[in-house]
Amino acid sequence: MLRIIRRGTGSVVAWRRARMVLLSAQGMPVAKIAEVTFTSADGIRDVIHNFNTDGFDSLYPKSKGGRPKTFTLPERREIKKIAKSTPTEHDLPFSTWSPTKLADFLVAEGGVGDISHEDLRILLREEGVSFQPAPVRRLQPGQGQALRTHQTGQAADTVPGILPLPAHPLPGRGPPGNRLRQL
Repeated sequence: MLRIIRRGTGSVVAWRRARMVLLSAQGMPVAKIAEVTFTSADGIRDVIHNFNTDGFDSLYPKSKGGRPKTFTLPERREIKKIAKSTPTEHDLPFSTWSPTKLADFLVAEGGVGDISHEDLRILLREEGVSFQPAPVRRLQPGQGQALRTHQTGQAADTVPGILPLPAHPLPGRGPPGNRLRQL
């Protein structure tokens, strides 16, 4: 209890409730606690009663507040299906979705009544959909030649327009210790 009051928990509500319970445990009357904490006496009694029945769990707020989720499971599936498709499949002039473009499209098509791009971003993250590009495959030394040979059917040094890489490093930028001193 003292740790919550002294250090805090990040929740102002938990801090205020812990303070009320501590003042009550020290023998302060409810009317005086209400005066000190700028809360109603009924609210103080509720906090103390809840603490006596539920313990420390009653100090932390249970509701997150805000508007509840309004999308049904079929709506979520439809949003996910559209998000996984490309805009060109819906005759739109861009190649990838952004949360803003997708939200505007969903509202315009009547898929959802109203959705902000931030709510859409959260919904898609919960559904496992991301607009990030696929990770770039890093080649191990020696794989580049085999990959170029596989793609073209010829070795890289015989393909027109592809020059072989030099075996030695080219002069240019580098750590100061590797540069030649100029006199």
